[in-house]
Amino acid sequence: MPIKLPSDLPAFDVLTREGVQVMSEDLAAHQDIRPLRIGLLNLMPKKIQTENQFARLIGAGPLQIEFSLIRMSEHQTKNTAAEHMAEFYRPFQEVRSEKFDGLIITGAPIEHLDFEDVTYWDELTQVMDWTQTNVHSTFGVCWGGMAMLHYFHGVPKHLLDHKLFGCYRHTNLAPASPYLRGFSDDCVVPVSRWTEVREDEVKAAGLPILLGSDVTGPCLIQDPDHRAIYILNHFEYDSGTLREEYERDRAQNQIDGAEIQMPVNYFPDDDPAKTPLNRWRSHAHLLYGNWLNEVYQSTPYDLSKIGT
Repeated sequence: MPIKLPSDLPAFDVLTREGVQVMSEDLAAHQDIRPLRIGLLNLMPKKIQTENQFARLIGAGPLQIEFSLIRMSEHQTKNTAAEHMAEFYRPFQEVRSEKFDGLIITGAPIEHLDFEDVTYWDELTQVMDWTQTNVHSTFGVCWGGMAMLHYFHGVPKHLLDHKLFGCYRHTNLAPASPYLRGFSDDCVVPVSRWTEVREDEVKAAGLPILLGSDVTGPCLIQDPDHRAIYILNHFEYDSGTLREEYERDRAQNQIDGAEIQMPVNYFPDDDPAKTPLNRWRSHAHLLYGNWLNEVYQSTPYDLSKIGT
């Protein structure tokens, strides 16, 4: 079954060209089926790129998805056209009376700030509380996952002395987990962050780590009590996303003179002139497909009963 998107959302044409099944809202209304309501709280500056990445993953499975784009109510983005935001996004305060089968909270490029110093932190805590009454399952990504770990469990994030940047192998630590159904014993995951959460502190909070790396630490963490999972890295990245970040950092280097490292295990032969190979796409689809399957199997058919 396809993902339901507004026909004029950029992701509609992008996914159609890629062969992902996409359905317009008008056509979906004629199907006698309850789609899964999945919200995307998009905290990333490049909103359209992030929409495409997550819509691609959640639209690849057999379930019909109703995809809703959500933004923080007061925070104004500087990197996406106001017209796009007005047409396709709703502020959290407008949707807080609604129920969702699933919610994805994205990362945000604000790792250097303490959580409480983030301008929209107070509203984000409202969102996290709201997930316990109005969302059946929440998927926190990178900074979004760290924020939930901090808020619900007091797990701190630690600033690193260098950026973890590249494609790192991660070990499957929970082969029996339904979220890792079909996973290999290890897999490659793109990583791009200046902070970490530490294995001992996650385990002290009683949370199982499903994917981890000796180099980059915990990657995928389950939080059964809050019906949530957290991924601290970026399965959703496109093949060229790390290249874009590398080129952006190099351009900034010409201004501030900071040392720029090449993404690890990304460019063939460590040659930026060569096209990177995508070695994580299949596991990305597996993870998000498994999450949606778990949501579908356990969410109430009556949306009003979510969170009760």
